[in-house]
Amino acid sequence: MLKSKTRWIVRKSDQQLIKTLENELKITPLVASMLINRGMDTVDSARYFLFGKEQFHDPFLLKGMDIAVNRIHKAIENQEPILIFGDYDADGVSSTTVLMVTLRELGANVQFYIPNRFTEGYGPNEPAFRRAAESGIKLIITVDTGISAVNEAAIARELGLDLIITDHHEPGPVLPEALAIIHPKLPDSSYPFRELAGVGVAFKLAHALYGELPEHLLEIAVIGTIADLVSLKDENRLIVKKGLEKLKVTSNKGLKAIFKVASVDPQNINEETIGFTLAPRINAVGRLGDADMAVELLLTDDHFEAEALAQEMDELNKTRQSIVNSITQEAIEEVEKNYSIDSNSVLVIGKEGWNAGVIGIVASRLVERFYRPTIVLSFDKEKGLAKGSARSITGFDLFKNLSTCRDILPHFGGHPMAAGMTLELDNVSELRHRLNNLANEQLTDDDFVPVTLLDHQINIEKINLASLDELHLLAPFGMDNPKPKVLIQDVQISTIRKIGSEQNHLKIMVNENGANLDGIGFGLGQLVDQISPASKISLIGELAINEWNNIRKPQIFIQDVAVESWQLFDHRGDKRIHSLSQSIPKENRKYVIFNRDQLTKIDPALSSEAILIQDEAEAKAFDSHQANVVLVDLPPSKDILCHLFNGKPPARIYAYFYKESSDFFSTIPTRDHFKWFYALLLKKGPIDLGRYGDEIAKHRGWSTETVTFMTKVFSELDFVTINNGFITLNKQSQKRDLTDSITYQTKHAQYALERDLLFSSFQQLKSWFDQVIEESVTIEEAVK
Repeated sequence: MLKSKTRWIVRKSDQQLIKTLENELKITPLVASMLINRGMDTVDSARYFLFGKEQFHDPFLLKGMDIAVNRIHKAIENQEPILIFGDYDADGVSSTTVLMVTLRELGANVQFYIPNRFTEGYGPNEPAFRRAAESGIKLIITVDTGISAVNEAAIARELGLDLIITDHHEPGPVLPEALAIIHPKLPDSSYPFRELAGVGVAFKLAHALYGELPEHLLEIAVIGTIADLVSLKDENRLIVKKGLEKLKVTSNKGLKAIFKVASVDPQNINEETIGFTLAPRINAVGRLGDADMAVELLLTDDHFEAEALAQEMDELNKTRQSIVNSITQEAIEEVEKNYSIDSNSVLVIGKEGWNAGVIGIVASRLVERFYRPTIVLSFDKEKGLAKGSARSITGFDLFKNLSTCRDILPHFGGHPMAAGMTLELDNVSELRHRLNNLANEQLTDDDFVPVTLLDHQINIEKINLASLDELHLLAPFGMDNPKPKVLIQDVQISTIRKIGSEQNHLKIMVNENGANLDGIGFGLGQLVDQISPASKISLIGELAINEWNNIRKPQIFIQDVAVESWQLFDHRGDKRIHSLSQSIPKENRKYVIFNRDQLTKIDPALSSEAILIQDEAEAKAFDSHQANVVLVDLPPSKDILCHLFNGKPPARIYAYFYKESSDFFSTIPTRDHFKWFYALLLKKGPIDLGRYGDEIAKHRGWSTETVTFMTKVFSELDFVTINNGFITLNKQSQKRDLTDSITYQTKHAQYALERDLLFSSFQQLKSWFDQVIEESVTIEEAVK
């Protein structure tokens, strides 16, 4: 048995509906089911998603757009200084860039400002607004921020500044009093699509200002849309699809420089290029210092400046990675030392000195590790403040729950799954207490077990190049349109091994009804030691096409595996039992020894764990249920093994069966052997075995032990007498069967035991254990 890391849930799709989409759109059942899972459950919606020529919505459908556009055009006409107030993440940087390019091209007198994460924190702030007013700014436009800036809007009005807010974060109960708020989620908004990223809102404003769609800005808009993990449906899907195509042929010197330093082939750019290569480098700048550098990279028209900035950003990203790894390790130790997972439904931890720019990443890693809503705080004891980032799990709406704590959260904002905040140090314990109470009311035990939603359970023979090529019609992938994940259940293993320079990846080939499929699991190499090649295995992952030397064939990128039945691991003949401890999970591991004298011969480190089983009573008392049982030496009988597992099916059996010397390859005399020896004694009379025993054995091709064994059997049956080494036939003895001899019985029983347990094939041993365990499962179910 091998448990999966997460709960696998295969989405159920209407089979008739799948058939309808399959026939009407000429697509495979695989793609049809995935469309239905994503909400495209009509022929028209599915056709539109796959093949439709999408159109952007009219930007003036956004409330306040006409007011904003008129005010900005007036500022451009009068050359009033305009300030774009942005944010320091990839969405904020790309939003700032979109409006900077737009306003510059329209002839505006424009500059941008991004607050410093460490000295100013998130969003508009009073000192920045006052400096802007003093420098002559007349109009401030926020991008990807501002919806919570109630006080700052009042300050702007006091200073005589016009404020236009463009944002997409969750609106609070009180909105800022600004000249215009452009936001798709306003309570009275009638805009057709509510899930735009910050850069999506900025792009809509640019569209309205230009009077036509600014396609040249899509290569910037795609960055924030993917990086901010918004729903990739409707306009977001359109921004990403068109933006990725623009990125492949971009002339933007900053983008080309960062692709070069990151070794990105422009022709292979996809959503993962942004999510794992471009966005982390942009984010690193704002996480460790001043985000202006990232905007300057995207705006520069100087090749040498672009290369220098891209190189500096790459180095900052490496530094960021190192800091994140260090804080993550400290945070894990903090949780394990001071917080009981059982009694903390929400983790709220913090420490002085933790870099506030990276704690959001740390929070994400703690969610992965402990699967709890998590807030990680950086403590500033001098100011008495804690600045933090939060990440959540399915079922716990962060924004909603944090909103109930507004009295102790003077500044916070975010989404259901992520948020940022500042609070007084004295209120951290109270925040922890309140959130845990809320989580205890809202979450069940099942909510704390990670879930992997799967699109389809598929048979290997149905995985082919045509269906995999068709999957690309679903791209680009992201939130609400994840990369398709499938389940391949209970298939045979053809080959399995570790690969990679550190042997940390899994390579496998599975087969089902004659069809084969290659699979690779990055970072899953350790599982090879926990999977018996004879087991049937279930896999989940993403299907893809492997192209190598002009050969294309299907493969699966494995994300998780499971083995539902018990497993046998065959270590018979292995003289290094100590090496087993490295591959056997410590959880519920039990070493079983049947012979006391073996305790001193095995690895001392293992002997402390060993459980001595010497009779059937002890075997019956042994709890093997779901255990990883190591059978160190050969038992005295197969019956004792039956009692060991009777009604207590194990997770795994590791058969070691150490025996110092074996009787299996010595001669086992047949009845003909005994007849010949009896006849010899009858003919020759008393024989001196000490003198002639070796000659008799050599004459017949036997071992001396064979002659000794037969002599002992005859003696036990009273067929002979032995006196001073001479063996004499007892002609008056009663007729008895050889099996009446204890020595004869013991020899044959030992031979049979070694034959069945020690020298049987893997499959023979597995079949025998299967029979024993199947009976034990039946007994267990009957007891229930």
